[in-house]
Amino acid sequence: MNIMQMMKQAQSLQKKLKDTQEELANLEITGEAANGAVKVICDGQGKFKSIKLTAEAVNPENPSSVDTDTVEMLEDIISSAIKQASDKASKTMEAKMKSVTGGINIPGLNF
Repeated sequence: MNIMQMMKQAQSLQKKLKDTQEELANLEITGEAANGAVKVICDGQGKFKSIKLTAEAVNPENPSSVDTDTVEMLEDIISSAIKQASDKASKTMEAKMKSVTGGINIPGLNF
């Protein structure tokens, strides 16, 4: 295999990796608990997108005592905490991976 063929293959692989990453970023994957009382949506890369709670998740013994504002407030603060933790984890991973690779950008490694 000559150098031109290798370069062509590398470019093709890079494009496939980019396309796959975009496809995964656009996926929505839902996880549920407590018979659907708690739903979490992540993208195909595992990044948190949202959480939905029902009144039953907040107060299973008396869901009618839970107002919509309380549910929305809990969804907001839980979302905020998850996003903050995810951002910190991403930055930590980026720093560790850069120290291992010496700052070299390796295609397919998202950091």
